[in-house]
Amino acid sequence: MSEIEPTGPTKLGQPAEQPASPDEAVLDTLANPQAGNDYVIRFTAAEFTCLCPITSQPDFAHLVIDYLPDRLIVESKSFKLFLTSYRNHGAFHEDCTVEIAQRLVDAMEPKWLRIGGYWFPRGGIPIDVFYQTGPPPADLWIPDQGVPPYRGRG
Repeated sequence: MSEIEPTGPTKLGQPAEQPASPDEAVLDTLANPQAGNDYVIRFTAAEFTCLCPITSQPDFAHLVIDYLPDRLIVESKSFKLFLTSYRNHGAFHEDCTVEIAQRLVDAMEPKWLRIGGYWFPRGGIPIDVFYQTGPPPADLWIPDQGVPPYRGRG
């Protein structure tokens, strides 16, 4: 059993400063109100942005994060602030996608987590990045992420 305790909502219901970087962002956690049941929580961020670390041009992604919580869940306002902290952060698609997953895992130690990073093309090539912590849980309904592959003009 983990020793991680919920941080509680430190931003919910009050003004909160935008973190200057992902390193400064704090993910608040709460006790899972349904800890005795297995269920999936989905976060969808259809307008995620960061910067290319070489050109400083903006990159855009549609992120879909599914997780099976254990004792803790992530508080959504802190999660939104965490994601928007990437707006001025330079990192490659692969790094952003996996780093977001790892920060969530470190903050709440879910039973299972997966992320799909569906990146919009730059230079004509979409780069989609997928990560999960292990095999999907058996006997649990996990819907398709619902993001069609990029088809261009075709």
